[in-house]
Amino acid sequence: MKITSIFEQNKRTILSFEVFPPKKTSPIESVFSKLEEICALKPDFVSVTYGAGGTLGHSRTCEIASKIKNELGVESVAHLTCVNSTREMIDETLSDFRAHNIENILALRGDRVEGVEPQTDFLYASDLCAYIKSKGGFHISGACYPEGHIDAENEIADVLNLKKKIDSGADHLISQLFFDNAVFYRFLERAQIAGIHVPVEAGIMPVTNKNQIERMVSLCGASLPPKFVKIMQKYESKPEALRDAGIAYAVEQIVELISNGVDGIHLYTMNNPYVAAKITAAVRNLL
Repeated sequence: MKITSIFEQNKRTILSFEVFPPKKTSPIESVFSKLEEICALKPDFVSVTYGAGGTLGHSRTCEIASKIKNELGVESVAHLTCVNSTREMIDETLSDFRAHNIENILALRGDRVEGVEPQTDFLYASDLCAYIKSKGGFHISGACYPEGHIDAENEIADVLNLKKKIDSGADHLISQLFFDNAVFYRFLERAQIAGIHVPVEAGIMPVTNKNQIERMVSLCGASLPPKFVKIMQKYESKPEALRDAGIAYAVEQIVELISNGVDGIHLYTMNNPYVAAKITAAVRNLL
């Protein structure tokens, strides 16, 4: 089922998850038991990343997305990056997706790989969106950035680039993580003014350890509100307390977002079934 149909058939806030493939040094089977637990929570769909740091290759993403959809019975979305890909490489990936019954793609520019010269066929995610659209048969999702893309000149330039992505074929957006809902609401206002009227899911990451959030913030540039910083400072030396506090903070964010009619919640699970289960149980009745 294409993601557009999921939104059309449900007159409520959608709940989706993100998972990632194991490192190259680990067998792909190492994540299967976690996937089974996560999919047993019955999210509306699960997205599968293309590999941290722009790792080349799509086979693990495809295999995991296929398992989620064809074996575990949950719709999947395969991430696809283009900065290190030629048209021929993208064609090969799309053929692989079709062969595995994957019909939803999150189109991304992706990160440069150290020591690898970027390709020039696709400079931006909008280029990839347009190319996938020209091939037909896929639903295309895109990423959006409530605080602006880290490379964008300013928020206005960022939302204009986002509109270009929509015009190129993206019919659904998933936001980068954020920790202040007011930031997300302001972003939605900018998007509306720019003429963006597709479903937008709020990306929520439950913080389970201090190193995790510091790494993510450095990569995406998300700001940390004082309330969140105080939680980190108070519990940083108590792993279980920080985990539970992070879950509680995420639940509070989600409750308010649902109450304000957000289109969807996209939970960055970090492949952690415990965290996904706790948050799902806390908000399931609200959905």
